[in-house]
Amino acid sequence: MNSGCEFERRSWLARNRVTLISAAAIVAYAVFVQWVWGWQTLLEQWTKIGVGSGLAALTLLVATYFIRCYRIYDYFPTETSGRFLALFRVTQVHNLLNIMLPFRTGETSFPLLMRSEFSIPLARGTSALLVMRLLDLHALLTVAAVGIVFGRGSGAAWALWIAALVAPLPFFLLKDRVVALAQRLLPARLEALVEELDAGLPGTTGAFLRAWAMTILNWAVKVVVLAWVLAIMGVAPLAACFGGALGGELSSVLPMHAPAGVGTYPAAIAAGAVSFGAGADRAALEQLAGVGVNAHLLIIVSAVAGTMLSMLLRRKP
Repeated sequence: MNSGCEFERRSWLARNRVTLISAAAIVAYAVFVQWVWGWQTLLEQWTKIGVGSGLAALTLLVATYFIRCYRIYDYFPTETSGRFLALFRVTQVHNLLNIMLPFRTGETSFPLLMRSEFSIPLARGTSALLVMRLLDLHALLTVAAVGIVFGRGSGAAWALWIAALVAPLPFFLLKDRVVALAQRLLPARLEALVEELDAGLPGTTGAFLRAWAMTILNWAVKVVVLAWVLAIMGVAPLAACFGGALGGELSSVLPMHAPAGVGTYPAAIAAGAVSFGAGADRAALEQLAGVGVNAHLLIIVSAVAGTMLSMLLRRKP
């Protein structure tokens, strides 16, 4: 009997070990924040900003989740037609898991959720996720570079930025050739897999351009909001605000990040801001660290708010 209970306890711990690690990291983070800065000090920053500004930033960040959802809705028009709210719930659960779980393990939930909810094959869902993540990385770098290029103001910098902006289109136009080459070179038994991967890519140039535009719009709103929050919290100059936003979001897009981004996200904000002109003395770094923690809290709260909203909307008839 005892061995059975012990086995069940071990089994429960094994199933929930990632969640427990994430929860332990968050608790440790909360204790560390209280020890270094004190929660009262951080909350005073929001008091100085004002409730209106905080709610505006939160609302805009939640709005980006609808943009992301529409991108996927348009990406799989046949499978998701008429089920936008169901898809919104899927995308929000995926987003929350992606934030909370370490080392991008939350990404695996997307193809699994899309298969269970919309019967989309795993290979197709994984292929679509890969394309969208590459577009995300491109859009994040391009949008954040606007603030940096704007600070420099040279014609050469703007020309380089425009070239970077349109770079994905030539790669997409080569898609059919790459797929045809793969079908010729790979064994016949992998032909079905290649077809599923190809099905996960935008079928037409128009579909690709819509996905690309939604990606740019999503990251434009998110990066500008984060840069604005950093600016009103005292980060300067403008390039440093965009650099901080870029650093924080890169830490969440790249493979290596802590559970819930604890520690890595605020540190990346500080590193990005310093790289683009923010003060690097001890007092300035301490301020940047506190601002980074607050910006990180805003991201977590927006993810939780978006997930709760998706649950509420899904329950309505």
